Amino acid sequence: MVVLPYTVAFLLLSFLQTVKIANSQSFIGISYGQVGDNLPPPSSTAKLLQSTSIQKVRLYGSDPAIIKALANTGIGIVSGTANGDIPGLASDPDFAKSWINTNVLPFYPASNIILITVGNEVMTSNDQNLMNKLLPAMQNVQNALNDASLGGKIKVSTVHSMGVLKQSEPPSSGSFDPSYRDLMKGLLEFNSANGSPFAINPYPYFAYRSDTRPETLAFCLFQPNAGRIDGNTKIKYMNMFDAQVDAVYSALNSMGFKNVEIVVAETGWPFKGDDTDVGPSIENAKAYNGNLIAHLRSMVGTPLMPGKSVDTYLFALYDEDLKPGPGSERLSGLFKTDLTMIYDAGLSTSNQE
Repeated sequence: MVVLPYTVAFLLLSFLQTVKIANSQSFIGISYGQVGDNLPPPSSTAKLLQSTSIQKVRLYGSDPAIIKALANTGIGIVSGTANGDIPGLASDPDFAKSWINTNVLPFYPASNIILITVGNEVMTSNDQNLMNKLLPAMQNVQNALNDASLGGKIKVSTVHSMGVLKQSEPPSSGSFDPSYRDLMKGLLEFNSANGSPFAINPYPYFAYRSDTRPETLAFCLFQPNAGRIDGNTKIKYMNMFDAQVDAVYSALNSMGFKNVEIVVAETGWPFKGDDTDVGPSIENAKAYNGNLIAHLRSMVGTPLMPGKSVDTYLFALYDEDLKPGPGSERLSGLFKTDLTMIYDAGLSTSNQE
């Protein structure tokens, strides 16, 4: 068979485009929790991540061994301060400076720290003291970065649960809970002024748990379904992820902050749980994460934010056998601690189209 020159050129162009896509998926991240006693060494994890299309890692703390192991990999690192550190960070600028001096300066820029999250789901913690001190803590961390000439290079934010929304259906009516409004306005003004993202943890899995009809499962897993029409916009939503993210966009827009970037700091589906848990299975976890990854790669975006994919951190890299709560909290890993896949969600660079 004779291969014409233009055919060769087309095939080469297609191959190069595929390589470009594989190497530019900066929107795919993963959460790396450490509440376990059997986790592999950080150096092994760094090699594992480099064998995948994962471009970013979210840490819930600032483990120096992990941050150091990720040096010179190019992988973006989200580092976190504990909720318990918030009062000290808020009241003492020197503590914030010390935190940056200890957890950032020794590693950056070899370790590509891109974001510091001050606390996790503080606004829905029902701890009024933490809630009131969250913004001052973020401001002091930002000031410490500015003093180290890193203010424009490393962003500062916090992470919210979907519980900060009073309404999420239909997506165009998304709005924040009025009880958080004043505090949320200050946080959003901070995000806007510093170009930092609004980070949130949407979980279609939890939506399914409260409505276990088969059509809801299909809607949550990106599987064929009749869709759901937003009565206000007449937009038909085909999956719960888009609906939840657009509800967040609408909530931001309603407060005048539609230009603040949304980051999905956590989303996933457990592959196993307790006997009473509804929804966890290998099949469902593979469908959710695999179809979500394909959806992000399509770059179609959401109906209200078309043509781009939000940075999304899958939950989670490994199971965490010491994590409290129901079994599903411990069994959401994509990889076993021996570094093999629990199921194939399409993250390996070797099986990528």
